[in-house]
Amino acid sequence: MYLSRVTLSLSRMDAIAFASSPYRIHAAVERAFPPEAARTTDRGRILWRLDEVPGAVDEAWLYVLSPDRPDLTHICEQAGMPGSPSWVTKAYAPVLERIASGQLWQFRLKANPARKVFVDKGTRAREGVVGTIQGHVTEAQQRSWLLDRAEAHGFRIAQTEEGFDRLVVSHRKREVFKRKEGVVTLTTAQFDGVLEVTDAEAFRHVLGFGLGRARGFGCGLMTIAPAGESCHA
Repeated sequence: MYLSRVTLSLSRMDAIAFASSPYRIHAAVERAFPPEAARTTDRGRILWRLDEVPGAVDEAWLYVLSPDRPDLTHICEQAGMPGSPSWVTKAYAPVLERIASGQLWQFRLKANPARKVFVDKGTRAREGVVGTIQGHVTEAQQRSWLLDRAEAHGFRIAQTEEGFDRLVVSHRKREVFKRKEGVVTLTTAQFDGVLEVTDAEAFRHVLGFGLGRARGFGCGLMTIAPAGESCHA
C-alpha cells in the first residue's frame, strides 16, 4: 500500500474545476494506474481525499491511498503547483505494521454519514422493501454516526479529563455534482480528533479499506498521526 499527496493550485481555473468535481477527481485517480493494476487487494483499496492546506487559501492537498504506486503526472499537469515538486509517495506498510491495541492516534476522516431508509408509501418498514440512502444532516447525527461505528472498526474516540469526546465535526456540506448516469448528491462531514485502538486488525482494515459510503468520491479515507501531531504530516 502507498499513500501519496499532490498539492493543487486553486489559483488555476483548471484546478478549481477539477477540485470542485469528485467525479473528475475519481476519474483522474483511476487513470493514475494501468488497467491491469489491482484496485483492491487483501490489504486495501484505492481511496482519495481532498484537504485544505492550513494557511493557504489557494492550495489544496489531494491524498491518494492505493495498492500500487501511482503515476500522478496528469493531475500535476492539469491542477498542480507550477514549478513545485510533483507529488510525494510513501510506503504505507510501515504505518499499518505499527498499529497495536492501546495506541492513541490523531486522525482525520472525511465521510458520508448516511443511513438506509425504507420507502413503502408511508407504511411501516418491512423486510424486502426497497431501500434508499439518506444522509445525516445535523452535527449530532453525524457525531453519533461515527461513534456508533467506532467499536466495530477497532477504535474508540478518546476523551478529555472532563469526559468529553476528543472529536470535532466540521466542513459539513451537501455536495452536488454530475456524473455520466446523472446527478449525485452527498452529505459529507470532516471528523478530526484523537482515537484509541481497541482491535489492531480491525483498525488496520479500516485504514486500508475506508469507512462508510461514497469511497469512490473522496469519502472514507482515514489518515492518522501520533497523538499531538498533524494528520497532514
